[in-house]
Amino acid sequence: MKAAVIHGPGSIQYDTVDDPKLKEKDDIILKVTSTAICGSDLHIYSGGIPQARPMVLGHEFMGIVEETGSAVTHLKRGDRVVVPFPIACGNCFFCNHDVPGNCEHSNPENYGPEGGILTEKGGALFGYTDLYGGYDGGQSQYVRVPYANHGPRVVPDNLTDEQVLFLTDIFPTGYTGVDWGEVKGGETVAIFGSGPVGLMAAKSAWLRGASQVIVVDTLQYRLDKAKATTGCTTILWEDGAKDVVEHIRSLTQGRGADVCIDAVGFEPDRSFTDRVKATINFEKGSTKVLEACMSAVRRSGIVSVLGVYPVNYDNFPVGQFFDKGITLKGGQAPAHKHIDKLLAV
Repeated sequence: MKAAVIHGPGSIQYDTVDDPKLKEKDDIILKVTSTAICGSDLHIYSGGIPQARPMVLGHEFMGIVEETGSAVTHLKRGDRVVVPFPIACGNCFFCNHDVPGNCEHSNPENYGPEGGILTEKGGALFGYTDLYGGYDGGQSQYVRVPYANHGPRVVPDNLTDEQVLFLTDIFPTGYTGVDWGEVKGGETVAIFGSGPVGLMAAKSAWLRGASQVIVVDTLQYRLDKAKATTGCTTILWEDGAKDVVEHIRSLTQGRGADVCIDAVGFEPDRSFTDRVKATINFEKGSTKVLEACMSAVRRSGIVSVLGVYPVNYDNFPVGQFFDKGITLKGGQAPAHKHIDKLLAV
């Protein structure tokens, strides 16, 4: 079959690779009908998240069941399904607590409680390096889906692939940022980053009853898209975080947003000075968006981190975190938890 294969930083090739085969009794083989590129795939492409051997990319995909293992109970050949991006067993401690990204069984080679940089990671993800299970992804003609009794959801015939594909990752991820923010109605939600996840977070904030949704980005055309598609208030990040934070406070009686969502992560647009500083400090990427969220959120507010941060940083503003009484939440989005209710939206 044909597949998009990462061969190292900056090198993706359209290769011929072996067709996947069933390995476990609860596997399925899926014929991929639609797939998408996630912003986090770019971290592998840039080398920000390392991958040595060639590997099929892609954790946002859906398709038609081609083959089922003998223990698969709720799917059959010909079913059209959408697959959440974490690979989760459905039976361990963390799966039973609705955090499938921490599944104890799907990433046996590199799983652990520590959460280190290159060891003791969380549960597996499709097409997301050997650190996260080494499973080939769905930017291919066919893909093996483990734990098929727990992950894939059958798609109603009246919905197109285009209507459903975002349920694999970016819609539940954007929704998770708002859910972690405990938005119940009347809150101001500020979202940093107007890529696909940021847009989904903005839509989700309205769904949850926010009274004001603010989206921040460095690119005006993205903000124009955000305003047109979500009806949000937009702020262009031009001269640094201070102006953005002051603008958000001016819209919130001087307090700051109730919830700030980092939908960017460790690879934002950075100046030459920022890059030199990171090199001197032996730091990969930047925490400037997270730091801006910490400043822009009100006292006793919540910061949700959806953007990827794969390494540790020495400049985390722990004093500000303590003084303001901020609640900080982050991690892989529990797509399995939200996919069913979002499928009905």
